[in-house]
Amino acid sequence: MSFASFGFLLAFLPVALAGFWVMSRLGPVAAMMWLIGCSIAFYPVEHWPVLAVSLVGNALLGRGVRATEVTPRAQTAVLAIGIGLNLVGMAVARSMAPVPPGMSFIAFTQIGWLLDQRGGPPPEDDALRRLTHPFLILFFPHLIAGPILRVRDIDTQFADPTTWRLTGENLAAGGFILLIGLLKKTLLANPLGIIVTPGFADPGSLGLLAAWGTALAWSFQLYFDFSGYSDMAIGLARMFGVRFPANFASPYKAQSVIDYWQRWHIALTRFLMSTVYNPLAMAAMRWRRARGLGVDRAAQRSFGGFGGMLLAPLVVTMGLAGIWHGASLPYLAFGLLHAGFLGVNHAWRVFRPGPRSQDWQAVIGRVVLTYLCVLLASVIFRAPTLDVAGTLLAGMLGLHPPGPTIHGALHALWLAGLGAIVWFTPNTQEIVDGALWRPTLPWAVAAGCAATLGLLSLGGTHEFVYFRF
Repeated sequence: MSFASFGFLLAFLPVALAGFWVMSRLGPVAAMMWLIGCSIAFYPVEHWPVLAVSLVGNALLGRGVRATEVTPRAQTAVLAIGIGLNLVGMAVARSMAPVPPGMSFIAFTQIGWLLDQRGGPPPEDDALRRLTHPFLILFFPHLIAGPILRVRDIDTQFADPTTWRLTGENLAAGGFILLIGLLKKTLLANPLGIIVTPGFADPGSLGLLAAWGTALAWSFQLYFDFSGYSDMAIGLARMFGVRFPANFASPYKAQSVIDYWQRWHIALTRFLMSTVYNPLAMAAMRWRRARGLGVDRAAQRSFGGFGGMLLAPLVVTMGLAGIWHGASLPYLAFGLLHAGFLGVNHAWRVFRPGPRSQDWQAVIGRVVLTYLCVLLASVIFRAPTLDVAGTLLAGMLGLHPPGPTIHGALHALWLAGLGAIVWFTPNTQEIVDGALWRPTLPWAVAAGCAATLGLLSLGGTHEFVYFRF
């Protein structure tokens, strides 16, 4: 079930909210159980067995992790088995037809939960905390496509009584964030398909302007689609009193590729840093210490230090990030290309230390260069094969015969307008958490008009683009 559908917005969501209001009057446990039940109903019925195996299997593995707390080697072995089983399960699920939705996000959330169990047993007499695991995995706003949650993201909220009550403040703020996400999806992302789909289907026919128009349209479609999904997930959770961490923070405004990955898919970046990059970097540092080699900043400026402590972990981490989206050469190339960008970025930071110029020309130059790197990688990310990606990139270099424009001046103005929104308007967090939005009557009227426009723009079968990866 898609968030951007009549069935979800006009049937599932109102029932879930009404039931939550009733159950919250019976206490936090009843309210959480209601949300777990709604989340199970949200997931496709034919894939319930896969979900059940994942939940029960990881619950048992979590018990094993806690039971071996006093024997670190045994605990490490249980964790390794659990991580391996989740990755194998993810691969098996992806080979099924139809593919159970969200299995990569579910697997990563399960792995994070297992890692969080190393602190010892939870208070078993607390019924609310015994439901933490199924709630963490199943809560429907993030079940299909993230963000990837860790226990620490929601655990401290359980003690707050307002988390388990339907409040006007949460409904207003969450509903407004949900609406922004809906408008991004229906009004900004979906219509770009008329440029993107035919462009990637026949890139050899695209001249210089048409190739650039296709690439720009795709970058904006992905941007507004994933930004819209992230807003809708965060807004939905907020309506039920749960605050998700930010997952999208104006990434095309980034002034470096490092900065970009701290703004794009923040939950995935954080997960990969804590579970892949940091352990690999620490292992490299331990290896160097054991051999009397330095691990300080001066050592990073040596060829071996930079390669072992920075570059090698980056290549492994970003390679895994690429194939996590799918087992194909374009995804792997996408990940390795970003590893290269990040490696150059880190090399510049390490070997050319010093404050960055804040002159407006320098800032614009860094933003443009970062965006061009991201745009290049996004073309490879979208293309079904490396040949298709290469053909489109060749068109962007002017290596094709002159062809049609990007569908006319109107579409050029359309893309320019989207660029203005991307680079010159505040993001959702800045609007809602800053001083721009307040639950006042004028905002309510504007939101009502926007909601009507969003609903009228639904129609069709436009799934979230990111669901394919």
